[in-house]
Amino acid sequence: MSKRISILAFLLTLLAVLPGKCLASGGEGEKKDIDVKEIIFEHLGDGYGWEVPFSHTYRMPLPCIVRSQDGHWFCFSSAGLTEVKEEEGEDGKVHHVSEPVVKVCERDGKQYSFVIAHVSSHKDKIVEIFPLSEEDRGIVDEALARERADKASDNAFPVIDGYVLVDGQYYREYRPLDLSVTKNVAAIFIAVVIVFLMVMSLARFYRKNGLRAPRKGMGFIELCVSFIYYDNIKPALGDNARKFAPYLLTVFFFILVMNLTGLVVIFPGGANLTGNIAVTLVLALCTFIITNVLGTKHYWKEIFWPDVPLLLKFPLPIMQMIEVFGIFTKPAALCVRLFANMMGGHMIVITLTLLIFIFAAFGAAMAGAATVVSVLFSLFMLALDVLVSFIQAYVFTLLSALFIAMAQAREEHGHKGEGHDPDVEKKEAAELKSEEAALHKLAAEIDMNK
Repeated sequence: MSKRISILAFLLTLLAVLPGKCLASGGEGEKKDIDVKEIIFEHLGDGYGWEVPFSHTYRMPLPCIVRSQDGHWFCFSSAGLTEVKEEEGEDGKVHHVSEPVVKVCERDGKQYSFVIAHVSSHKDKIVEIFPLSEEDRGIVDEALARERADKASDNAFPVIDGYVLVDGQYYREYRPLDLSVTKNVAAIFIAVVIVFLMVMSLARFYRKNGLRAPRKGMGFIELCVSFIYYDNIKPALGDNARKFAPYLLTVFFFILVMNLTGLVVIFPGGANLTGNIAVTLVLALCTFIITNVLGTKHYWKEIFWPDVPLLLKFPLPIMQMIEVFGIFTKPAALCVRLFANMMGGHMIVITLTLLIFIFAAFGAAMAGAATVVSVLFSLFMLALDVLVSFIQAYVFTLLSALFIAMAQAREEHGHKGEGHDPDVEKKEAAELKSEEAALHKLAAEIDMNK
């Protein structure tokens, strides 16, 4: 135990000393203001390439698929949209910087130009660019003159709607239909493969070994399946549990894998999937569709003609409007809850890390102290995020099961002489007969023993 404490103390001392050494060796080098907002959203956002581990300059290329303004489709590597250049900083050292370049494609003797926009209303998206016409040039010149006349603005190249700045020159832009495989799309494919391998490995284990309990990783997966099914799905859905269990278990493991891989900073992790509201919205829409498409007649009857006093539903449909509004607020709550919790956790960890560079401006001692505090709190938040990853996957699955269960409700038997389901009655009668047969068999065995 004392050896571990000594190692931990040494590492903390090293963390405190390194920033001071770096600042001392940096001298009067290049000083740039840290744009915290820009760094946070750069790490949490999507991209056309996957960052190489421990480098923000080089990226693993991904396929870009876009449709030009005249309807032609183009597929090319994202490596053609950026170029790594060498720049000499104020400290005399050579730095590698990734800059956007124009990707030129040819089709039927015509050239098509695409670029990742930075100074544009479509920031960080692929746009098709065209040379300025006389009318376009007049619009751009007018916007630049208006910007220069504004004494409060120091932006020499403002964002002009419909135009993009490339290499110090404006071009007319067109946002094409973009079906590119971005970092988030690739990460979704990776999460799907991981979930598929997990589930199929467990199924293959049971086919080979029967009911023998699995060990290690397989045991953990089997524990999660049993916990979610018997403590979540089964109590909520009852007889319908087996019908909806495949979807609910898939959602649980898919969200869990996306949450956990998002906490890993290097490939194949690092994509902030559940912190992307588009991803959580699609998951919530799946629950919304299953809930309402497979809802019973009694569910829809309670929405459009609920069992409340007549004045609350006629002539003004007060309760109907509330119930219809509730149909859409349920998936909205699923979407926003998962998105906000996961996005918040990522932002806190990144902000804690940036404190090191923010406090570096106050000297080596302050930088060293900030490093120790930031690393300790970041490790704590990462451990907390692992717990939150499980909790959010469980909560999404639990609420989805409850919403689906509410849509599977049936009319109580004997209520106003309505709601009798022949299939349910036959099933209950069969269960009653089997229970009676079991009791008769047990009584016969008791008589024989006597």
